[in-house]
Amino acid sequence: MSLPAHLALRLLLVTLFCLAGAAAWTVWETRTGLREEAAVSAGRIAAQLARQPGLGSLGPAALPVSEPQAEPTVLMILPGICAEIRLGAEAPRRICGDWDGLVTAPAWLTGVLAAEAAAPAIREIVYRGRRLGSVAAWPDPVAAAGRAWRQVRFASGLALSLAGLTAILGWLCATRLVAPAGRIVQGLDGFDAGRSPSPLPRFKAAEFDRIADAFNAFAARLTRAEAERTALMQRLVQVQEEERQTLARDLHDAFGQCLAAAGALAAAIEAGVPEDRADLRADAAGIEAVVASMRGSLRGALAQLELPDLAGIGLGEGLRGLVSDWQARLRAGPRLHLDVAGDLTGLSAQASASLYRIAQELLTNALRHGRPSRVFLRLQRTEAAGGPIMLTVHDDGGGEAARVASAAGRGLAGIRARLAALGGDLSFTGHGSGICACATVPVLA
Repeated sequence: MSLPAHLALRLLLVTLFCLAGAAAWTVWETRTGLREEAAVSAGRIAAQLARQPGLGSLGPAALPVSEPQAEPTVLMILPGICAEIRLGAEAPRRICGDWDGLVTAPAWLTGVLAAEAAAPAIREIVYRGRRLGSVAAWPDPVAAAGRAWRQVRFASGLALSLAGLTAILGWLCATRLVAPAGRIVQGLDGFDAGRSPSPLPRFKAAEFDRIADAFNAFAARLTRAEAERTALMQRLVQVQEEERQTLARDLHDAFGQCLAAAGALAAAIEAGVPEDRADLRADAAGIEAVVASMRGSLRGALAQLELPDLAGIGLGEGLRGLVSDWQARLRAGPRLHLDVAGDLTGLSAQASASLYRIAQELLTNALRHGRPSRVFLRLQRTEAAGGPIMLTVHDDGGGEAARVASAAGRGLAGIRARLAALGGDLSFTGHGSGICACATVPVLA
């Protein structure tokens, strides 16, 4: 639930709590008021009867018949109040004040106010110092409950209306107040998306403004750190490539000459061996075979270490040569297919070298760790010059994509380092019969 909704709900709950208290207070005030009105009504009736002419020392029974007693008018009784008049030996007379009777209260409220009738207000009728009778007044339960219920309904309706209006206004105000939180969340999502988040603007609320300042400072530090990391990765890749080229030259110059000399000596020994020393001739031939095997291994190592002249022949031709070399070494092994699409002109030397090395490593992994019958390598530029490049290696040699992606081999670490230097990423997906590795480089300079 959103913060504005939380605020509106809590305002509503507080208002309902206050409404319950107001209803209880209204009922209590109504009971107090009814008790007072009953006392006032009883006092009025007693005072009227005490002022009647003709009431002598003998009381009502000694009055002449020709002098009637004045009946207490109903107008002297407040609405919703009932009274019982007792004069001497006369039968008690009960009268009730008029009330509208248009509001029917719930039974529980009628039961609450019915207790007031059990304790009526009593006033004595005193004429010239003599007690002639008494008046008892009490609230009529139905009328009192209806009156109280009308007041409760009015107070409740007003309170609910105010509560609803307060909740709506509070929600609108809170929505506008917490709107900067959405901007902050969008900025934080930028970190997960791998892009540099845009600076947050200044906010009117001091708390959000402090958050924005902290966010902008953190984003600036992260941008600087990312730039430094990218520069470092580019330098590491460059140093690695330089070391490979140096190692290839050293191997070619040192081991190549040594192997050539060893092969020449073995051939000379074989040629100069006497006819009766077949054993020496066989040993010399064995040395020549070992030297030839070592020369083949050296050529393979140099092919892995040396980088073709991509600036001269282009990345596409370089990959074709890579596939041809692999196919020649595999002979009757799996078939390799290459597809190059899109305009690859304008690639930097670093980008071309990194893509060549990535393709070389992915092909090696597919052929070394699986048993494919076919391997498809595709290099595609999805848009015109300056657009992203996708390099995919698709094989049918089985395997699990999740296990390959989580492997800690040096080859994958090198691929990720090169892609990090180019701002790209690497993904693995399974397709049932094998794995598809996809390297994406969004921008190449």
